Amino acid sequence: MDARVNYFASPVAGKALKHLMSAGRALKESPLPAATQELVALRVSQINGCAVCIDMHTKEATVAGESAVRLHLVAAWRETTVFTEAERAALELAEQATRVADGAGGVSDAVWARAAAHYDEEQLVALAVLVSFMNTANRLNIIARQPAGDYEPGQFH
Repeated sequence: MDARVNYFASPVAGKALKHLMSAGRALKESPLPAATQELVALRVSQINGCAVCIDMHTKEATVAGESAVRLHLVAAWRETTVFTEAERAALELAEQATRVADGAGGVSDAVWARAAAHYDEEQLVALAVLVSFMNTANRLNIIARQPAGDYEPGQFH
């Protein structure tokens, strides 16, 4: 399988991706816990069906020490006992923010309040930007039909 386009060879995409990659680095440096970032990135990518991002975030999380059990259970996090209450709140917010087109009405006040009980304002901002960032990255990869499986941890960081 080959991608439809090579974003990195395009002058237009190159200019835009430079800023997008810079935003990704800023998120990595944010006060939102690294494990939460990878879990959220993985869940958003699962919802959107972005294989290349699922590949990337599964591998990045593994290198960072995340357990295989937790990674396998992200898709069914509601029915598990392996995530903290804070992680569960972040995953719930990520799902609602990702599914805005499904008529879900965006992030409810109750979901926001659950997240705010575990994260300070800077972490909430990072969480909101991360979900938006992942939705953008997922869409770019899906449009291009970017193939998955070859990602090497640290490749884009």
